[in-house]
Amino acid sequence: MVSVLDFAAAARAAVQPHVWDFIEGGSGAELTLDANRQLFDSALIRPRVLIDVSICDTSARMLGDRVPAPIGLAPIAYHQMVHQAGEVATAQALDGTPMIVSFFASRTLDDIAGAATGPLWLQLYWLQRRDVLAGLVKRAQDLGYRAIVLTVDAPRIGRRLRDIRNGFGIPPHIKAANIEEQLMESTYQADGIAAHAALTFDQTVTWADLAWLKGLSELPLVLKGVLTAEDAALAVEHGADAVIVSNHGGRQLDGAVPSLRALPEVVAAVNGRCPVYLDSGVRTGRDVFVALALGASAVFVGRPMLWALATERVPDLLTLLQTELENTMALAGRPTLARIDRGALWS
Repeated sequence: MVSVLDFAAAARAAVQPHVWDFIEGGSGAELTLDANRQLFDSALIRPRVLIDVSICDTSARMLGDRVPAPIGLAPIAYHQMVHQAGEVATAQALDGTPMIVSFFASRTLDDIAGAATGPLWLQLYWLQRRDVLAGLVKRAQDLGYRAIVLTVDAPRIGRRLRDIRNGFGIPPHIKAANIEEQLMESTYQADGIAAHAALTFDQTVTWADLAWLKGLSELPLVLKGVLTAEDAALAVEHGADAVIVSNHGGRQLDGAVPSLRALPEVVAAVNGRCPVYLDSGVRTGRDVFVALALGASAVFVGRPMLWALATERVPDLLTLLQTELENTMALAGRPTLARIDRGALWS
């Protein structure tokens, strides 16, 4: 496995076609899905020369934790679709890398925490049942999770045409292990994830509701799905401890701005008041470098993590990404993360 795409090829051969489409697909015509990659690929680096790059330090801090590189694992539901041990296998492979555990994890928060070798954050969707949210937050805090991540770009689920054509539903033997079973029944039907969201997600939530969520625990609150300066400023005003610039990997609003393009305006609006992270489209250590140059404090990878999990090679993926980042830093003449700034990219 010498590139991330090698993991993709191996994973595609290892999983069923309808599961592959669920993992890989976006919404609508997949315009945003494609644009995420196109923008990373078109970014040009301005390398500096005659700089001591004998040591390039990739270590960083993410919400107070020292991590091997400014790279985390994004929340993706139902890891058991690609590996029998599910999120437990992912958590065992972290070796210091942060992992955002999905609201729809197929293993319990307890089991994942017991296996984890890196910091865990818990991702939430806002349900109409606030008691469910409150219970999950309390469990996460008691188990040592390090942050709460609220996904804010999914009041309903985008039209994911691959899943609709496949009549995709979550296999009945795979459960959302941390949610009451009666809340999840619709997910086993064709296009069941969208049906479940329509029945259970609270579409009336506004900025004013964040105070309730923040009041549930002492954990930092991260808002995932911010793509505009206006919302970035409101996030800070309403107490967000970090934001993740994200278009849900192209799985929500088709035609939404690519995360990388939205990143500079979000960074400018936040103006140093909290960390700005990024996901959607990150595939290589070079991509990590590009995002850092545009102001991200760190990035999260999604689909590549499932590719690696399907082939039982999550440690190899994390090592590869860190190695690629370190190599890019050396060849670009930027031996520390602090020296990766806007001047590292061609305007």
